Amino acid sequence: QVQLVESGGGLVQAGGSLRLSCAASGIIFSINRMGWYRQAPGKQRELVARINSGGVTIYGDSVKGRFTISRDNAKSTVYLQMYSLKPEDTAVYFCNVFANLHDYWGQGTQVTVSS
Repeated sequence: QVQLVESGGGLVQAGGSLRLSCAASGIIFSINRMGWYRQAPGKQRELVARINSGGVTIYGDSVKGRFTISRDNAKSTVYLQMYSLKPEDTAVYFCNVFANLHDYWGQGTQVTVSS
């Protein structure tokens, strides 16, 4: 079993920055992709950013140029650096890791951007 612990969410003003972290722990044989999704009230969960084991990244259209995803394989940790935050970025952000051939989800961390 793999556990994911997220941190870094909070309240920030529009134009500000936040950095999310997600650390995977447990019995881990391999980690393929790591990523972040978000879900705003009344909306479907959507991809924010994803990074595979080779460092190839994918971003949702709404965050391109403002967010950067990275990973530290030695620490089994994925990061999401968010710049120029907008009120529409307000959502619960979920970490997602494909490890040991299974999908794992974090409990979610709230990001609130005030105008």
